Amino acid sequence: MRTKPEGLAVTGLPDGVIGAAASTGLELRVDARGHDPQAMRLELDGAPVTGTVEGDTVVYRPGPLADGNHELTAEIPRGGPLGWLRAGPGVVRGFTVDTAPPAVELIAPAPVTSYRQPVTLRGRVTGAQHASIGAEPLALAPDGTFEITLPRAPVGASVVAVDAAGNTTTTPITAPIRVPRIRAVHVTAHAWSHEGLREGVLDLARAGRIDTVQLDIKDEDGVVGYDSQVPLARESGAATGIYDAPAALRQLHDMGLRVVGRIVAFRDPTVAEWAWRAGRTDWVIQNPAGQPYSSQYGPIAFTNFANPEIRRYNIDLAVEAAKLGFDEIMYDYIRRPDGDESRMLFPGATVDATVSIADFLRESGDPVHDAGAFQSAAVFGIASTRPEQIAQDIPLMARYVDYVAPMLYPSHWNPGEYGVANPNGQPYDIILRSLADFQKQTEGTAAKVVPWLQDFSLGVNYGPAEVQAQIDAAAAANIDSYFLWSPTVSYHL
Repeated sequence: MRTKPEGLAVTGLPDGVIGAAASTGLELRVDARGHDPQAMRLELDGAPVTGTVEGDTVVYRPGPLADGNHELTAEIPRGGPLGWLRAGPGVVRGFTVDTAPPAVELIAPAPVTSYRQPVTLRGRVTGAQHASIGAEPLALAPDGTFEITLPRAPVGASVVAVDAAGNTTTTPITAPIRVPRIRAVHVTAHAWSHEGLREGVLDLARAGRIDTVQLDIKDEDGVVGYDSQVPLARESGAATGIYDAPAALRQLHDMGLRVVGRIVAFRDPTVAEWAWRAGRTDWVIQNPAGQPYSSQYGPIAFTNFANPEIRRYNIDLAVEAAKLGFDEIMYDYIRRPDGDESRMLFPGATVDATVSIADFLRESGDPVHDAGAFQSAAVFGIASTRPEQIAQDIPLMARYVDYVAPMLYPSHWNPGEYGVANPNGQPYDIILRSLADFQKQTEGTAAKVVPWLQDFSLGVNYGPAEVQAQIDAAAAANIDSYFLWSPTVSYHL
């Protein structure tokens, strides 16, 4: 009768049950020091298998194994006529393989229309040792069911369930968040502080023609329109008291209006000039000679999107505004300057400009959402077909925003774009065709498309008919939302 072999040692077996990840690369090593490794015989579950001799060690790589219990036997038989039947030094090790991942079932929560609304998530997890949403553990009932109330809609989050063998199931949570309809007009800080212009906007609301106001937070000059408490806004002189933000928000909200706060992100001459004078030259986009990059917007107009402090400044403004009560944050000039990129230096950049711009939106998303606001990005119309010209990759950016706001002003298109002979004179056609392209670019993401439309005259006189033609084109593309831009804050609705 054979006795259980002893005297050899096996390494490479993980403690406990072996899961899918560990089983695929399993490497069992039998130490044969003091013996002839070439004479070693191996069996797995009673069947002979072959190992590889590496010095004094025999290595066996079993490859994929069926779930269940397994037994490895290794023995160096004694000499003599009985051969293998005579017990020699050996080892027997049993182990269990379990590659079946836990099961996760989620019940889709009811949609919400604000990041200030909590969301209750329910579901069932079976076969797991623990489960979580991000860093938040789930309390599982004996039958695996759970219910958890999250402070806001989870964007990009997943339920992660892990069993005793380390098998993991990651189930994305469908974000139950819907951007409400937007019929908005652009309002500058100075326009809001002007009674006549402000009342003109409020009259549109009273007549039911708009439901949203886009009010500037930081404009193209880098001026923050209200008395911001963000340290850099105050230190650089950007913060002003042009309008009272809490009072403006209260008035607009009392009228049932939503408020979109616009932050002109990287076109910021106020901070760029201040940083350069303060010796923080890496905060500024430079030319090959190491001087500020001069563009059509001025001799020193663009801050460096790759700089962590510049990114943090814009995010801090966005979070402050969201906490004040702005319903949405829209980043504008979230790009590099247009022009020959080889003539620009972005100090500290480690990735391509298009990736860095999108990464800024990724970085900003959670802080803005946690503060209660939607996040969006105003982008060039040409970004859909020529993203490299300004570092706006629409499919990439769309991953990190609730909606993309392309500036589709008919006067800004060249003749023949999208097959439209005269875009400025054919507002319906150019809006409809360019919107279709942006809808295609955002497919596969949760981002909506909400266009900026033209309510100003540039080469062609624009009035109510031209504005309505653009709105009709958006409706034909199944888009019920839009922003109107007028630099004089005077609108044809």
